[in-house]
Amino acid sequence: MLEKPLVRVVMKELTESLKKTVLDWILYIQAKRWEGKVSSPEIQKFAGALQGKRAKKGIFITSSSFSRQAREYVEKIDNKIVLIDGEQLTQFMIDHNIGVTPFALYEIKKIDSDYFSEE
Repeated sequence: MLEKPLVRVVMKELTESLKKTVLDWILYIQAKRWEGKVSSPEIQKFAGALQGKRAKKGIFITSSSFSRQAREYVEKIDNKIVLIDGEQLTQFMIDHNIGVTPFALYEIKKIDSDYFSEE
């Protein structure tokens, strides 16, 4: 379950990352904590809100997942809506050290074949 401050931190980090690569458009983001899959009507509402702002691009983030119909809807419309589900959000948090603490580090070794070669 995501706490509101964590969502704010993730959103800030995501926005900062996107600012570095996407400077030519205004970013509209909707983040929701959801039980069950997010269905296409929710994505349709978001797409409608984007149209109301004359925005062509947006990001919809959920701690849950998206239904097949929601993903298909995004593929069919002209607006570009990026869907980020809980699994992707978690990976983003791990990759950018947001809300996570490393607790073990492992050293991986390989055999140095030069050590065993005769000179």
